[in-house]
Amino acid sequence: MPYDSIVCVKQVPDTANITVEAMKDDGTVNRAALPAIFNPEDLHALETALAIRDAHGGTVTVLSMGPPKAADVLRECLFRGADRAILLTDRRAAASDTLATSYILSQAIRTVGRFDFVFCGRQAIDGDTAQVGPQCAEKLGIPQVTYLEGIESLSGDVVQIRRNIGQGWEVVETRLPVLVTVIDTANRPRPPAAKRVMRHKRLRVEAEVPGLVRAEMPEASEEEIAAEAARRVEALRAAGQLLEQWDLDRIGADLDRCGVAGSPTKVYRVQSIVLTKEGFTEIPPTEDGVRQLVHELVTDRTLG
Repeated sequence: MPYDSIVCVKQVPDTANITVEAMKDDGTVNRAALPAIFNPEDLHALETALAIRDAHGGTVTVLSMGPPKAADVLRECLFRGADRAILLTDRRAAASDTLATSYILSQAIRTVGRFDFVFCGRQAIDGDTAQVGPQCAEKLGIPQVTYLEGIESLSGDVVQIRRNIGQGWEVVETRLPVLVTVIDTANRPRPPAAKRVMRHKRLRVEAEVPGLVRAEMPEASEEEIAAEAARRVEALRAAGQLLEQWDLDRIGADLDRCGVAGSPTKVYRVQSIVLTKEGFTEIPPTEDGVRQLVHELVTDRTLG
């Protein structure tokens, strides 16, 4: 029996390279100031969906919400084997928190159509909330299984999933459709396939094209840039090289539930914590050594 999967993926700022420009004055993340990468656990979600398709047949559709630059992760998904890629990009969705993001994604998932699985990475490294996946499941009205480590069995409309519970694991069974969040120990993501890279490397979303033209024609007027961008978009469409691009109108979203208007969460501060202490103290594995360690921890107020 074939299964259709939708995978929600995200391009995120590389939080290992936080700078003082990482936050805007309004309390939102300044994504332009940080390198952008494929959210790590989303790669494992993609691999899980691809493995199911390879074993049972079906399709894998990837969906990403973000600025035009987020098309990079969609191309990466196609390089690895996804069948369809959709970028949901709209300025009215800017500064969406997890509540607004999950609403927008759930509307987009409904717009995609029939599905058996929705896969998400456990969490995104820019927020570390692990809320978007479960909130999407709630809005879609379907079961959810979090912290997937592996698929134990899949037959008909019933799946058994092994999930990590911190100090061990458990196997849960549910009927499809289901939303599943995936952790980084679930699998080893496959590398991009050379043939697929050659086939898809020139794919673009329409919103990317003006920026590319502006970079190549810095002296051109806005009218000239618009005209050249329109010409290139038509050429991409004719060649079948245009990625799907949706906006909030396309998915029938309620604008009061999107962007800043639909986001009660406010970021107070973004910090990069750097540990500067050098050297170490070697503690012998004896009763006296443990006593010494506890004494030092109490003295420097780490304990107590």
